[in-house]
Amino acid sequence: MFGGTFDPVHIGHLVIAEEARVALGLESVVFVPARISPHKLGVRAASGEDRYQMVRLAVMGNPWFAASRVDLDREGPSYTVDTLRTLHAQYDAAQLYFVMGADSLQAFRIWHQPAEILRLTRLIVVSRPGYALDLAAIEGELPGIGGCLDLVDTVSLDISATDLRVRVKQGRPIRYQVPEAVERYILQRGLYTAAGQ
Repeated sequence: MFGGTFDPVHIGHLVIAEEARVALGLESVVFVPARISPHKLGVRAASGEDRYQMVRLAVMGNPWFAASRVDLDREGPSYTVDTLRTLHAQYDAAQLYFVMGADSLQAFRIWHQPAEILRLTRLIVVSRPGYALDLAAIEGELPGIGGCLDLVDTVSLDISATDLRVRVKQGRPIRYQVPEAVERYILQRGLYTAAGQ
């Protein structure tokens, strides 16, 4: 599972997912756009439907990738623990993995029910450029977490959804930073422009 706001989904997300899939021999990576991210409350985003459609377009060329509406079709904030419970019911015998950035792991102790998340899944922690992960400190806050995660190094791409939204608003290009179908969708729907947001 790869969760996030995906506002918009971009090439960096796809690279992370593919690196994790190959490194750990995963059968598939399911992208789960959050309905309401508890870590980004109040942040203005494209609609859930628009974000889901962009993710669907981004992953359609990769047979190991899929898009899920599991968070979008549920009320309230999109807590990872709830998403994992739902996915466990859908994929009952599968070992679930949750992809996250190293920066997110640093704050993992304040997530909603972190111990339960670790019971439901293994974490795939992806390195971030210029980010030093302090595993000893994290282990001190959540004993045993080191045995529940896999570290994956990935290609360093300095692309951010925040920057992409600004670029669109300013009329600057986003080509090659998002899949071509996603760029088309953004432009056709007028997303991230003064009129579209």
